[in-house]
Amino acid sequence: MAENLEVKSLDQVVVRFSGDSGDGMQLAGNIFSTVSATVGNGISTFPDYPADIRAPQGSLTGVSGFQVHIGEGKVYTPGDLCDVLVAMNAAALKTQYRYAKPGATIIIDTDSFGPKDLEKAQFKTEDYLGEMGIDPDRVIQCPLTTMVKKALIAPPSAPEGATSDGKTKEAPSGAVGGASMKDILKCRNMFALGLVCWLFDRDLNLVANYLREKFAKKPAIAEANIKVIQAGWDYGHNTHSSAINVYRIETKHKEPGRYMDITGNKATAYGFMAAAEKAGLRLYLGSYPITPATDVLHELSKHKSMGVITVQCEDEISGAASALGAAFAGALAVTSTSGPGICLKSEAMNLAVIMELPMVVLDVQRGGPATGLPTKSEQTDLLQVLFGRNGESPMPVLAATSPADCFDAAYQASKIALEHMTPVVLLTDAYVANGSGAFKLPQMASLDAINPPYVPEELKGKWTPYMRAENGTRYWAIPGREGFTHILGGLEKDSETGAISTNPENHDLMTRLRQQKIANIEVPDLEVEGDVADADLLIVGFGSTYGHLHSAMDELRQKGHKVAQAHFKYLNPLPKNTTEVLKRYKKVVVAEQNMGQLAAYLRMKIDNFVPYQFNQVKGQPFVVSELVSKLAPLSAPEGATIE
Repeated sequence: MAENLEVKSLDQVVVRFSGDSGDGMQLAGNIFSTVSATVGNGISTFPDYPADIRAPQGSLTGVSGFQVHIGEGKVYTPGDLCDVLVAMNAAALKTQYRYAKPGATIIIDTDSFGPKDLEKAQFKTEDYLGEMGIDPDRVIQCPLTTMVKKALIAPPSAPEGATSDGKTKEAPSGAVGGASMKDILKCRNMFALGLVCWLFDRDLNLVANYLREKFAKKPAIAEANIKVIQAGWDYGHNTHSSAINVYRIETKHKEPGRYMDITGNKATAYGFMAAAEKAGLRLYLGSYPITPATDVLHELSKHKSMGVITVQCEDEISGAASALGAAFAGALAVTSTSGPGICLKSEAMNLAVIMELPMVVLDVQRGGPATGLPTKSEQTDLLQVLFGRNGESPMPVLAATSPADCFDAAYQASKIALEHMTPVVLLTDAYVANGSGAFKLPQMASLDAINPPYVPEELKGKWTPYMRAENGTRYWAIPGREGFTHILGGLEKDSETGAISTNPENHDLMTRLRQQKIANIEVPDLEVEGDVADADLLIVGFGSTYGHLHSAMDELRQKGHKVAQAHFKYLNPLPKNTTEVLKRYKKVVVAEQNMGQLAAYLRMKIDNFVPYQFNQVKGQPFVVSELVSKLAPLSAPEGATIE
C-alpha cells in the first residue's frame, strides 16, 4: 500500500451508488448529497430504481441506483457518467459499470461476488473484472459484509444457532444494541458511505448529526450506523491503494441564507404549504397513492400543525372530487397523481373548469402509456393536460424546471388558481420529483402576495354566481357567508342569473369568457440565455430538461458554437413574447422527452413555425454528451439535420 496518496482536486465529481433494492442505496446517496449541500456544494441527484417491490436478491433486474453530481458552484444535471461507482454486488457491477467513466474508481463488496452471485449476474468466469475489462488497480475490493460484522460484533464470533450462510434472527453475542444479524447486514450501505466520505474527505460529524436526527426515536440504530460509517472511513484511510485518487471539491461561497438538500416532491409540498399560508387558507390534499407522486401525500400528512388536511382517497376520481369540494368550501385544494391518474381525474377537472373553482392538479409524469414505466421519467402528458377533456375547457399549465424549482412552481400554480378561479395543472416528472438539489429556504415576506377575488360586501343581495371582476375572473363566495348563498354544477349556467341555461348565445358567451379569463393571466416573459443576440441555434424545451439543455448549450459555446436557450415553465397561457423570441432565430430545435408534443403545440400557436426536433422516450434523462453531438451540426453556420 502506498504512503503518498494522490489527491485530485476537481471542480465537480459524480458518484453512483448501486446495489439490490434492499441495500439502502437511496439512503446512502441521500445522506451523501445532504452532507455535500451542507458544506456549500452544488448538487443534483438522480434516483434510478426498478418498479419491482422487491426483485430477487442479486438479480440483474433488481438493481437500484442513486447518482449524485457535486460541484463547487451550481450543478445543472446528475452527470452523464460517474467518477466513482459503488457496486454492492455482482449484478450491480454488471449493470451499472456502463455509467462509469474510463478510469473511474470502483468500490465493490467482495463478499457479494461468490459463485452464486456471479451466476445470477450472468458472469461466465470467476475473473469478473477481467471479463468486463476493468483495471483491478482502480478497484477498492473490500470484504464489506465481513467488515460490517466486525464493526458491530465484539468480540468477533459466530452467533449461536447461526446457519452456514450467517442468517439468523437471534442477536449475535456482543452485537451493538442487541441487533440481529439481519439488522447488522442492513448497515452495509453505511460502510460504503464511509468509504465514499473518506474518498472525498467529508466531515463524519455532519453524517453523524444527520443520522441522530433521522433516527431520533431509535438511537441504537443511529449509533450502529455511525460506528459502521467510521469503520468504512478507517478502512479507506488505512488500506488505500496507490492507484486510487482522493477527490477534493472546494466550495464557492453562496448567497447567505439557510440551505437544504431537497427533493422535488418535498419542494412541491412546501410550495403548496407556503401558498396556503400566504393566502390565509387551509390546504387540502385529496390523493390516491401512485408512483412517483405519493411522497407529496406523505410529506403533507406530516404537517397537521400547519392546518394541512390530507385524505388518502379510495381512488383517483374521489381524490379529485374531494379536492373540488374543498375548493367550493374555501380551501386551497390540491389533488396529486401521475399520468394514469390524470385520465381518471379528467371528469372532475372538467367540472372544475365549468364551475370555475380554484384547484391545483399535480401530475408527476412517468413512463407510459397505461402502467408503462412506473419508476421512470417522461414528458408525455403535455397534450393530455392541455386538451384532454371534453368541450372547450382551457386550463393553465405550468412545468417545474428542477427539484428546487418545484417550490416556486407549486406556489405560482396555487396563486394562479386562487386569483383566477380556475383549476391549474402543475407538471413535474419522476426525474425532478425524486431528484434533489440545493435549496435556499425563502422568507415568507419575499413571496408574491396571493389575493383571491372574494365577492365584495356591497354586492350582498344582488350577487349571482357568475358575476365577474374587471379581469374576467368569477367572484368567490365562501359557503356560509350571509347573503351569498349559491349553487354551482356541471350544467351550463346563465351568465347573469346563474340558473341552468341551454341558450345558444349564452353558451357561446360563457365559453369565450372562460377562455378569455385564462388568456388574461399574466405570466413572465420567455427568457433567452447564452448567445442572445447572434445565436445560430436556439434550443427550446420545457420543464425538467432545463439543466441538461443548459449544460449542452454551455458545452457547445465552449467549443465555439453560437447557441442560445429558451425554456418554458408556463405553457398555458404562453408568455406574450413567445412568437417574437422563437421567430428571432433562423434555426430552432425543440428537445423533449416525448415524440414532439411541445413542438406540435408551438406550431399550432405560431404561424409558419417549423422547428427541428430532438425526441427521446427512454425513461431516462437526456445525456448531455449525446445532446452536444446531435446539436453541434445544427449550430454550425451552414446547419445540418439531426440524425
